[in-house]
Amino acid sequence: MPVSLATHRARAAKVPTVGVGFWGVKLLTTAMGEAASDFLVHHYSPPLVVVLAGLVFLAGLTWQFTRPRYQTLPYWFAVVMVSVFGTMCADVAHVALGVAYADSTSFFAVALAVIFFTWYRVEGTLSLHSINTARREMFYWLSVTTTFALGTATGDWTAVSLHAGYFASGLVFSALIVVPGLAYRYADANAVAAFWISYVLTRPLGASYADALGVSHARGGLDWGSGNVAGGFAVLIVVGVLALGRRERSRARTLTLG
Repeated sequence: MPVSLATHRARAAKVPTVGVGFWGVKLLTTAMGEAASDFLVHHYSPPLVVVLAGLVFLAGLTWQFTRPRYQTLPYWFAVVMVSVFGTMCADVAHVALGVAYADSTSFFAVALAVIFFTWYRVEGTLSLHSINTARREMFYWLSVTTTFALGTATGDWTAVSLHAGYFASGLVFSALIVVPGLAYRYADANAVAAFWISYVLTRPLGASYADALGVSHARGGLDWGSGNVAGGFAVLIVVGVLALGRRERSRARTLTLG
C-alpha cells in the first residue's frame, strides 16, 4: 500500500510523538540533570566539568542532527545532555557570576521569548510536528536548551529566593503543569502554546523533587545524596527509553504493514 504524504512527513520528523511516555521520560531527565549537575560540580573542578559537559552536549546534538529522522537513542541522549548542561549554565550564572535567581529567570524567559518570536517569523509555526528540516530542528534544540536553563533558574528562585523549599516548590509546579493540559482539553487553548508551557514547567518540577531528595537536611531535603539520586533517575531513564523504543518500533511495523 503506498505511503501517504502525511505518513512520510511523520516518519521524516526529528522528534517523537508526544504522549504519556514522552512526558514521563522528559520529567525523569529534568530530575536526573539537576542531580547530576549538582554532583559533578560539587565533587570535581567546576570549570573542567562544565567544559567536558559542553563537549558531550555538542557530541549528543551532532549525533541527533546527523540522523535522517527521529531515532530513540540519539534523541533522548541529546535531551539528557541538554538537561545536564542547561542546568550548569543556569547554575554558573548564579554561582560564578553572582546573578540573582530572579534576574536569571527573567533573562532566560526573555531569551526564550526572542527565540520563539524569531522561530515563528522565520518558519511560520512552532509546532512539534513541523520539525522536519535542519533549520527548524536548530530552533527546536535552541528552545529546548533555553527551557532547561529557564526552568532551573525558576525552580531555584521559588525554592531558595522565595524560601518556599524544594518540596513545596515541587507541589506548586505539580499543580501548575496540569493547567495547560486542562486548558487545551476543556477550553480549546492553543495546542502549541500548551505544549511549550508544559515543557518549560517540567524542568522546575523535576528539579525541585530531585533537590528535595538529594540535598541535606539543613537545606530541607532528605539527604539521599545528589549522586545517588542522579544514578537512580538514570536507571529509570534507561528503562523508559527502552520501553519507548520498543513501542515506536512496534508502531513503525504496524504502519509499514498497514
